[in-house]
Amino acid sequence: MKIHRIEYDRFGHGPNVTRSVRPGSRPVFSLLCMESVVHDAYEAQDDSCDAQGDSYDGRDDSYGVRDTRAFAPRALATEAVHAGREDLARLGLHAAPIDLSTTYPSYDSRGEAARIDAFAADGAEPEGPPVYGRLGNPTVARFETALARLEGTESAVAFASGMAALSAVLLVRNALGLRHVVAVRPLYGCSDHLLTAGLLGSEVTWVDPAGIADALRPDTGLVMVESPANPTLAELDLRAVAHACGSVPLLADNTFATPVLQRPAGQGARLVLHSATKYLGGHGDVMAGVVACDEEFARGLRQVRFATGGVLHPLAGYLLLRGLSTLPVRVRAASASAAELARRLAADPRVDRVHYPRIGGAMVAFEVHGDPHEVIAGVRLITPAVSLGSVDSLIQHPASISHRIVAADDRREAGVSDRLLRLSVGLEDVEDLWADLDRALGR
Repeated sequence: MKIHRIEYDRFGHGPNVTRSVRPGSRPVFSLLCMESVVHDAYEAQDDSCDAQGDSYDGRDDSYGVRDTRAFAPRALATEAVHAGREDLARLGLHAAPIDLSTTYPSYDSRGEAARIDAFAADGAEPEGPPVYGRLGNPTVARFETALARLEGTESAVAFASGMAALSAVLLVRNALGLRHVVAVRPLYGCSDHLLTAGLLGSEVTWVDPAGIADALRPDTGLVMVESPANPTLAELDLRAVAHACGSVPLLADNTFATPVLQRPAGQGARLVLHSATKYLGGHGDVMAGVVACDEEFARGLRQVRFATGGVLHPLAGYLLLRGLSTLPVRVRAASASAAELARRLAADPRVDRVHYPRIGGAMVAFEVHGDPHEVIAGVRLITPAVSLGSVDSLIQHPASISHRIVAADDRREAGVSDRLLRLSVGLEDVEDLWADLDRALGR
């Protein structure tokens, strides 16, 4: 019997959970510290939030998002429930209001002109009451405030989708003449395509993590990574990557991990990207994206959002704010089930290889010996659909859907094999999920 253990370089590059077998032997599962990794990640995350909880710089404005009260350090679970809502009791409210206005009346046209000029000059949030929906919305601002608190950044800027958010980042850098991007595969398939096709005028150099520093050029405006990566769940040492970036901003897509499992800004990333459609919303009923970052970069993002129109609808902002309230509970519960499913899949002779990140999480990727399309066709409880992070479990075949737009050779080189399936574990009972997978694998 052959046990295949994984060695990581200092960047953490490489598969996460895997096993291989000799023909005719029973497969053996190898996972480093799986029993404690999920719990330890939560404890470390809560400690991180506690350490940064007193950095909140409250300010009162007409959006009603922030007030002047100082707060003691608070744990992640507490921030998830209360961030962006601190003023509600003073306003006589319990639930956050939804402001659906597209425009706002004002009899002071000179004052409006001055505020618009100020925004055009530096991208700072307009002082005073709201002006127009593309300049900002009070409900969306609450979500932005809350997400920034959870990620430990100064600011956050929300968009209509994750791809709109990434596009805005690229446009901000392109406007400065910094069109070159260094990126590490795998990325989400559409992110890969946006960079490779140069749709926004960017030029990309694909590298292994160890090659980041050598790939930097005078016109490099961004380094982009995902960790855990979509769909292989490969992990990177974000501190080492940030060090390799030097003065070039590092963008880390944190969609899979969420701030519950890791906060990239605390490890050197200047920009933290989320497809908020996934775990932040958490119920499969809202599409959105968000970038958590420093205020200086946020100002450029706001200006791009205003000019290009990729604004988040207020109702989506409300749903996302509500989704954040249960984010830690949902991620922890789904992660526990995912870890158990990873164990069972790794011991199943019908499965060739299982990938599960060391930091935990609710995503599992696995490669089957048989036809992956038959597994997709065989599930009944698990939903066969693209996307992830919902309360219900979803399974999809990346080579056919999420990464279909990536060239086949590039997919395979990044570890996205034709037999790989990606499972987003929801909140169903783990025994019911396993029964469904077991039946589908037996087709």
